[in-house]
Amino acid sequence: MPSTISILQSLKNKYPQFKFEPSDDFSWSASVSTIYYDEKSPDIDVFLLHELSHALLGHDHHDQDIQLVTMERQAWDHTVALAPAFGVAIPDNIVQSTLDSYRDWMHSRSACPKCDTTGVQTDKNTYKCLACNESWRVNIAKTCALRRYTTKKRS
Repeated sequence: MPSTISILQSLKNKYPQFKFEPSDDFSWSASVSTIYYDEKSPDIDVFLLHELSHALLGHDHHDQDIQLVTMERQAWDHTVALAPAFGVAIPDNIVQSTLDSYRDWMHSRSACPKCDTTGVQTDKNTYKCLACNESWRVNIAKTCALRRYTTKKRS
């Protein structure tokens, strides 16, 4: 298996249209065509390929939470297909735990703060409960604590 340094250099050579920058986390920024990576991660090669997959698939934004989860699934599928070309094995437990974290995030955002029923997303950060008619907005909270704020007075 190639070392992470050679994988990173291979990615830089093969995909010169993208920048690769060390960071505290892994992410893809379409606005600056940059893949950010955590040099200290034991799974750096897996997540570098995952973020590259987002870049190659043209993922740049989402308006609904389900779109983000769909993009994550697409990126992991692409990562699995791309990995053999770089001599990287993609452990299924990493794929599934990462996808589970997004599904858990989406479920937490959609849980009604009044009755805990799953609500429907009405715009990027707003939800409505079909059971009790409560409305709430949420923060982004992918890497920080989720906050839900009701948006109407209760009667």
